[in-house]
Amino acid sequence: MTLQQLRYVIEVAARGSMNEAAKRLFISQPSLSNAIRELEEEIGVTIFERTNKGILLSKEGAEFLGYARQVIEQAELLESRYLNAKPSPQHFSVSTQHYAFAVNAFVKLVREHGQDEYEFALHETKTHEIIQDVQSQRSEIGILYVNEFNAKVINRLLKNANLTFTSLFTAKAHVFISVNNPLARHAVVTIDQLQDYPYLYFEQGEYNSFHFSEEILSTLSHRKSIRVNDRATLFNLLIGLNGYTISTGVLSADLNGNEIIPVPLASDETIHVGWIGHRNAALSKLAAAYIDALHQTLAD
Repeated sequence: MTLQQLRYVIEVAARGSMNEAAKRLFISQPSLSNAIRELEEEIGVTIFERTNKGILLSKEGAEFLGYARQVIEQAELLESRYLNAKPSPQHFSVSTQHYAFAVNAFVKLVREHGQDEYEFALHETKTHEIIQDVQSQRSEIGILYVNEFNAKVINRLLKNANLTFTSLFTAKAHVFISVNNPLARHAVVTIDQLQDYPYLYFEQGEYNSFHFSEEILSTLSHRKSIRVNDRATLFNLLIGLNGYTISTGVLSADLNGNEIIPVPLASDETIHVGWIGHRNAALSKLAAAYIDALHQTLAD
């Protein structure tokens, strides 16, 4: 087992493709495949499962990847300390539902841990894709919510993918609206009061079922509704059309300005927002730092 082989495993997991990883590593795809296969034979573990849709980390592979990352991190520290070598670019990726606090924490991470060279990724994406990204190690961390309504479906998917959910916070239902919305002065709003305003919600693609919705109370009917793909568009429509969306109530003026505010919604609904990761994989240094940044952001 060599450090080079460990680097190969990390790159293949990050790219989700032997071809893409080979291009990034400047070696041929057959050479990379042979190196991975030799490593698997040496340690007696199938790291990657080959399917007609590509390659996926096995359960044992996810655990191996966690240790591999730690070894490479320590090796790079030794090289930079004693060999005066240039540190390798850092890699980290997170997939999340459309939460402003997740972006704020990402900003903290880059400011505090970004070196001269790094390759970070922040994917604001669909609920089902978050689970797929973490399962395939396209992202090391995923952020989503569970509640009484979707828990059975989401927890089954997490279990099948060998992922765990760790709670960050529990919240009551709120609506995000423009400060110029007539309801902005209300201490609490009801569903009936919202009926005259357009309801904004995020597209979930082929998994556009109620259980994958980012918005709680997803089974409610709305006379006016608009489906969007990104948070910037949703925020613009909140302002331009006096629309509303249902979310956690956690919003930061630092990145989102003061034109949008959260207002409590008259509902007994409770949601648990948290992060997901591989059950058997140790967190990298950057993943642990990002989770710390999440807690700091939420505390702020």
